Amino acid sequence: MLLSAFFICLFVSSTDALAHAVTSGDKGYIQEISGVNLLPFMYLGAKHMMTGYDHILFLFGVIFFLYRLQNIAIYVSLFALGHSTTMILGVYFNVGFNSYLIDAIIGLSVVYKALDNLGAYQRWLGFQPNTKVATLVFGLFHGFGLSTKILEYEISPDGLVPNLLAFNVGVEIGQLLALAVILIGMSYWRRTASFIRNAYTANVAMMSAGFILVGMQLTGYFVS
Repeated sequence: MLLSAFFICLFVSSTDALAHAVTSGDKGYIQEISGVNLLPFMYLGAKHMMTGYDHILFLFGVIFFLYRLQNIAIYVSLFALGHSTTMILGVYFNVGFNSYLIDAIIGLSVVYKALDNLGAYQRWLGFQPNTKVATLVFGLFHGFGLSTKILEYEISPDGLVPNLLAFNVGVEIGQLLALAVILIGMSYWRRTASFIRNAYTANVAMMSAGFILVGMQLTGYFVS
């Protein structure tokens, strides 16, 4: 329960990260440099993932009831495949969407996974939607959230492909680091009696965080 509360606190206190924002210093750096800059873009990718609390919340939900490392690897790989594909192709082909709407969908991905963990779809629909397909599809939306923000910064076309690949490598490194922290925390929590007792509450809290994100982004969309 403490682990879930920790993530929710990070979520509600970090609205910039939730909107896939890049700090002003990083933004200026991205706009000014040109040519191949692999290490800087790798660092920026890792930094984005480690501070992207919407991504972390979704991953937290995905692995919540996964105990075997093989299953965790499958789901995380599907999410990474979706995330990487739309991020790279979205920037390369200059395909952008309204950032508020994309981030609202990302918020819904957190809500969806929380409801899935609560067994809501089996009760409401009478069947269980394919969790692997859902993870891949929402990974695609997470990637579009990032590509949309990157396009706003007008990265130099000189060295674009290598820089994007380096950025994506950094994202995956950051994802693995975040996942390691989550798994360590979850491994300790699962050994206690409070895990089963508070699993429902944790997922309700995660669902609430997702709804907060959706509300924030839709408010931003209509106000802007």
